[in-house]
Amino acid sequence: MTDQNTVTAVRHVPERNRYEIQVDGTTAGFTAYRDRGQQRVFHHTRIFEEFSGQGLASRLVRGALDDVRDTGRRVVPVCPYVKKFLAGHDEFDDVTDPVTPDVLEWLDAALKHG
Repeated sequence: MTDQNTVTAVRHVPERNRYEIQVDGTTAGFTAYRDRGQQRVFHHTRIFEEFSGQGLASRLVRGALDDVRDTGRRVVPVCPYVKKFLAGHDEFDDVTDPVTPDVLEWLDAALKHG
């Protein structure tokens, strides 16, 4: 894909527990989560190969985190990419909770049971 592609806004797809980013109407990637009370636990981010190298992952994660802030939730970055993004963006420190063993146990059970 070229830089001439139109990136649409990041959209929340709650029925799939994820945020998606689209390029010219095609889903280019997603970041998946599960909700635990007021925490939105991000566990996986993926940009499809044909869209890699365009900076879409950071746009996607920023859009998702902005939405989390707007809805009054908190972020738990289990996903390595979300964790890396947050390490370089301290403007989200006020809505970020640490990954703890109990969160990891809960997430493992939540993912096994759908």
